Amino acid sequence: MLTKENLEKATALFTRYPEKKAALLPILWIAQEQEGWISTDMMKYIGDLVEVPYAHVLGVVTFYTMYNDKRLGTHHIEVCTNVSCMLRGSDKILDTVEKMCGTKLGTTSPDGKFTISEVECMGACGGAPMLTIGEEYHEHLTAEKTEQLLAQLK
Repeated sequence: MLTKENLEKATALFTRYPEKKAALLPILWIAQEQEGWISTDMMKYIGDLVEVPYAHVLGVVTFYTMYNDKRLGTHHIEVCTNVSCMLRGSDKILDTVEKMCGTKLGTTSPDGKFTISEVECMGACGGAPMLTIGEEYHEHLTAEKTEQLLAQLK
């Protein structure tokens, strides 16, 4: 369930849209900021709140990469592997991230510190290859720069 404060934020969104279901995306964001991810129970709760079936909410959460339906590590690392980044060496960046974090793509490290995800495009093609750690962009990466970056997180 949303906290009282977040429920007030969510219901205030209803006045900005012609239908409650139109507020789904920002309410999901509020929930994720609150919990760090969006559980099945939270999806059902939000579905009731915006008057859409759970299946619809699940479809939205699993479609958009900005929403997480699993708990993440302390540091969520998203490596762009789209064409621009791929052509500039994102495979080496991904290999370095996996090695430094002690886990593979799509998993969380055993210590719970790192979750590694692949993203199709972060809109930073001019700075390829790139990755994000949380909301922070890191561009023009090399394996060496990536190692230095991740060493700071350990």
